[in-house]
Amino acid sequence: MSDSTPNAQDELSGTEQPFVQHLIELRDRLVKAVAAVAVVTIVLALYPGPGPLYDILAAPLIANLPTGATMIATSVISPFMVPLKIMMMAAFLIALPVVLYQAWAFVAPGLYAHEKRLVLPLVISSTVLFFMGVAFCYFFVFGQVFKFIQSFAPKSITAAPDIEAYLSFVLTMFLAFGLTFEVPIVVVVLARLGIMSVQKLKEFRSYFIVLAFIVAAVVTPPDVVSQLALAIPMCLLYELGIWAAVIFIKHTQAPQDSVTKESDTNEAKDA
Repeated sequence: MSDSTPNAQDELSGTEQPFVQHLIELRDRLVKAVAAVAVVTIVLALYPGPGPLYDILAAPLIANLPTGATMIATSVISPFMVPLKIMMMAAFLIALPVVLYQAWAFVAPGLYAHEKRLVLPLVISSTVLFFMGVAFCYFFVFGQVFKFIQSFAPKSITAAPDIEAYLSFVLTMFLAFGLTFEVPIVVVVLARLGIMSVQKLKEFRSYFIVLAFIVAAVVTPPDVVSQLALAIPMCLLYELGIWAAVIFIKHTQAPQDSVTKESDTNEAKDA
């Protein structure tokens, strides 16, 4: 009976609700998330506006184009639709913390205390790492890649990139680097769920290095700069994930796991 008391405190903190109430709460959370994105979209539409947002996104490319060169629009509606897409994407990213909070507030009452200690840090860290990957791509990788590409362009060619093609390129690179920076999260989850032990992850290190360069060669443009800029952070983040997994596993164990390990330790000492 005494052993069951601590476990009782680890039970669900919320009370059970009828199914309809869960649907109503889900609807309310979705409305709040959509409202947050809509509010940010309106603010961005007023200032700085869709056009200036695209100029900010295109700044790394424009800075490396020949003097007097500009971007072009090959479609009639591209000058309207492309900046609009940029504004909506920026609004979603800015409002993402609110969206994730609404998702967390909906599922949190159904989690045990040790599960909350597991999920919440993963949600926060994965969001931060994704933003770090996007920022690393924009502020460092783009400048180096565009400079490298322009250095190979013949003098007889005047570069005039299409704005839709540039948007597609940017989104692909943002997604590639954002997901790349999620490597520590994947490593931690694999270790925490027992799919791969920390020792197995360490042994897999050499294979992951090869895998990182293969992924970089597939998802980035065919230039050495962008491939190295993706592969090297992947390898470093893998090492960070192994280090984080050791700490994370220690602090997110279920109560029964801790009791089992303590009992095993005591039995070993008695033996």
